[in-house]
Order: sequence, then C-alpha cells, then structure tokens
Amino acid sequence: MGESRPFLERARPALKPMRSYTLSDFDFTLPPELVAQHPAAERSASRLLDGRGPSPTDRIFRTLPALLNPGDLLVFNDTQVVKARLFGEKPSGGKLELLVERVLTGQQSAGPPQALLPPSGGGPAAGRTWGHGEVVAHMKVSKKPPVGTLLRMAGGFTARLLGRWPDEDGALFRLAFTGPAGETPHALMAAHGHVPLPPYITHSDSAEDAQRYQTVFARAPGAVAAPTAALHFDEGVLAALEARGVGRASVTLHVGAGTFQPVKTEDLDAHRMHSEWYAIPPATLAALERTRAQGGRILAVGTTTVRTLESWAQTGRTEGETNIFIRPGHRFQVVDLLLTNFHLPKSTLMMLVSAFAGYEHIMGLYRHAIDQGYRFFSYGDAMLLERLPAA
Repeated sequence: MGESRPFLERARPALKPMRSYTLSDFDFTLPPELVAQHPAAERSASRLLDGRGPSPTDRIFRTLPALLNPGDLLVFNDTQVVKARLFGEKPSGGKLELLVERVLTGQQSAGPPQALLPPSGGGPAAGRTWGHGEVVAHMKVSKKPPVGTLLRMAGGFTARLLGRWPDEDGALFRLAFTGPAGETPHALMAAHGHVPLPPYITHSDSAEDAQRYQTVFARAPGAVAAPTAALHFDEGVLAALEARGVGRASVTLHVGAGTFQPVKTEDLDAHRMHSEWYAIPPATLAALERTRAQGGRILAVGTTTVRTLESWAQTGRTEGETNIFIRPGHRFQVVDLLLTNFHLPKSTLMMLVSAFAGYEHIMGLYRHAIDQGYRFFSYGDAMLLERLPAA
C-alpha cells in the first residue's frame, strides 16, 4: 500500500462546528416529481446551480469551463459501474436477487483494481485464500436458503451459498459462481447482469441506462453505483476545459451499495460509515502538487473524489479502504471547489456538502433548487460549490 504525505506537512488544524448537528437537521421535503427517472437528453444539457457566493445562479452544465480558471485542476473518479445485479431462483422456485459487492481474488488484501470493492487487509476474514469464482453479495429473497444451497441464476450458471460474510451489519453473503464454461464472475456479470440502478429509480434497466449510468471516462471496473456528478461531462465539455487550460486528473473509488445506506441514528457520532476501496496514481499526486504550487484551484468532481482526496490527506495512504465520515466540523485539506449532484435527505452526502459550503448555505441552495424545479439525485442536475474559507 503506497503512502505519500506532502499535503500533511501543511495540514490545516481541525475545525470545531459552530453548533452540534443531529440527523433531523439534514432533512427536507422533496416533491416526488423532482426525482429524475431518466437522464437529460444530452449529458451537458443538465442544469447547473452555481452555488458560489451568497446568491445562487442558474446555469447550464456545458457553461462550466467558463467558470474555471486556466491552471485549475479537475479530479475525476474513473471507476466503472459493473452489471452487478443478478436474478435467479432457489431450488423451491422462489425468486431471488443478488447485488455483487466484491469479487474475491487470491488473498484478502487490497486487491487489483478490477475486483469489485477489494476487501481490506484486516478483519475476521484476513489472510484467507478464496476459491475460484467466489463473490460477496447482498441477497434479496423472501426466506434465506441454508448454507450449501445451489441457486440457479438467470443465464444458465449457478451460485452456491457458502455462508455469511463477516461484515459489520451481517447483510452480505459469500457465494461461489460456476458458469457452464468456467467463466469468471466478471464475465458472468457482463453477460447476464443488470445495471444496478439506485432504489429511487423505479424502472428496469435498459440499453439507455447501460450507456448513461456510466461516465465517458470510466476505465476501472468495480462500482455498483455511478459517481453521478461526472455523468454530465461529454467530449465537448472535456475539449472546452482543455482549451481553457484546465487540467484533468483521476482517482479511483469503487462506489458500493453502502452509498445508499440510510443513517439510522439521530446521534451522528453513533453512525458507522461503509467502507470503499480507493487508489490515487502517482500522476495525480504530481498534478495536485503542481496545481497547488502554481496557485490553481482543485475541483473535485463528486463526493467520491472528495472522500478519496481527503482520506489521502488524513492518512497519507494512496491506496486502501476508507470509511471517512465528512460532516460539519471537518477541516478540508485538499479540495477548493466541488461539483456534485443533489443528495437524499438525511444522507451522509448532505452532511458532506454542508461541511464543505456551510449548512445554512446548502439548505438555502436546496430550497432554491426545489422552487426552480431542478432534477434530483443520480440522473438529476448538478451544483457547483466553493469551500468555506473556514472549512
């Protein structure tokens, strides 16, 4: 696991929030018709709420390059969404659904980037060597089958239930996939899986989703949810950014189903964040240092990029798992600007953007977005935020 600590040499001290927050502080009422069920006709035709400064400005996303300065740096998450949703049945004929979170390859370790959410090096399963075709998955079924049950999956392969995975919530299961021709789990998912659309998108996945619930620069298979702020970028916007002298760099964070995990306690100190695997390549580290040295701003495209960069600044690790929980009081070490979509009420992502731009400011922007009919969540519109000087 690599380490690099250049930003920590000038780390900013921790920040005390002006007040304490509970879960209810991050609630709001959203008209259901504002939940986007399909993407905009064109990626860059989405709306952009410019939330820099005291008053919001309504824009179109393709105007973003004009809002940035030459020498600024955009950092993207290049993870690729995998068709990780699979359907099948028990021997009794009862229907079931799997959502694969991890493909187990070799020993329990950081793992290669092509693995879905490679497991961490610690915990009760550390040091194990996994059999060919083993995966970790959520299972949706009326009654859980006993260990050893052979499940028949759509597409003609089988999944044998090996037991529970030792995760914190006990919600994951270990299974062994066997294809008719010995295919790997990745090959079986690519051939027979479905796009793992978020729970608030109510239609079945389609060919449109296979294309649009994926960024144009996705290259590292491993996510079960898209880094949605990056869905708005198309080749035209990327070309305009390059022409303006705005730099590009990438990180990888394999977004897991835990991104939709609700916070269940009013006391935020009691919430346990899910863990996700990330990596930052040397070229990105160099670009960050160069941008900072030359006075440019660092714009994180999406909350997953923020979590990656801030995890690195906090720990010095350029690869591993993070369960960083960013909420009001967090002192940001790397990111100056944030491009993000609109988030669910009472979510950890609402807490993250409130930490970044200020709680009252964020709640005001959300009221404006609702009043103006912005589209929310994964297929919705975007907003551009500036870090509070104190944050």
